[in-house]
Amino acid sequence: MNIKKLTIIKWIFEIVLIIILSVMYYLNKPMETSKVIYIPKGSINNIIAQLQVQNYNVFKLDSLLLRAIGRPQNGWIDIGVNRITKGDFLYKLTTAKAALQNITLIPGETTYIFLNQLAEDLNLDRKILQRYYDLYFSMEEGALVPNTYKLPLGITEKELIKILLDQSLKQMRAFSIKLFGTYNEKKWFRYVAIASIIQKESANISEMPIVSSVIYNRMKKGMLLQMDGTLNYAQYSHVKVTPERIKEDMTLFNTYKYKGVPPVPICNVSFDAIKAAVFPAKTDYLYFMKSKSGTHDFACNYSTHLSNIKRATK
Repeated sequence: MNIKKLTIIKWIFEIVLIIILSVMYYLNKPMETSKVIYIPKGSINNIIAQLQVQNYNVFKLDSLLLRAIGRPQNGWIDIGVNRITKGDFLYKLTTAKAALQNITLIPGETTYIFLNQLAEDLNLDRKILQRYYDLYFSMEEGALVPNTYKLPLGITEKELIKILLDQSLKQMRAFSIKLFGTYNEKKWFRYVAIASIIQKESANISEMPIVSSVIYNRMKKGMLLQMDGTLNYAQYSHVKVTPERIKEDMTLFNTYKYKGVPPVPICNVSFDAIKAAVFPAKTDYLYFMKSKSGTHDFACNYSTHLSNIKRATK
């Protein structure tokens, strides 16, 4: 072998060695991460792009390295620590899965009660959850879509609130566009406020458009709504409404004292309730009373309503 060939081989060896050492150095560089992160579906390039949007220190080179290590998994990934080497981070993207817990938000439940549940079930700080909710959304109620959420153990309060609000508002925007062809936040949450009363007062989905008609009919006549459900806001979600409570509650949620619908929703609502708020049934009903069967008897005049009350309480 002549000297020229030996020189070329040596040159190639040195380049390969430099590349290997550079990659090893790069893979051992420390980086900051959340203990759990969400990996969306898509190509490796799209995943890296999404991580960049979330301020993770990843680059195009990481796309090439991931192709050598393995394909990233979709869903929640348990990184386990906040500081990790780049190599371990990429490896965990392809091998780790976070432990998930189902958390259900029931239609008609308040955000106050739901945050209590999240704090208890996921071992989070209730005050911090509330602080981030208030930071990311201007109204204290009605921003979350009732559903069963698969949430990872180890998620931070900030990440959790951001995810819940992002997912919920995305669904609301899509449903608004389906109904109206556009999304106007002020108009939308006005309907959510009406829907929240419908949600609290209706015995089932089929009753919702009828309860909605009672709300609109009473407002059209300038009548007080006088509905107990509006007083089941926040921490009072499951508290029985008594005559004393009606007398003492001075908030705008008290529809025995103030006309119209409260300025903000009283709970989180289903899309069935929102649809009923947008499309009320055409009735002349002004009153309703829960019957012994658990559904409601509706009435157009007060005398019939009194008869319904007498029959239900007999």
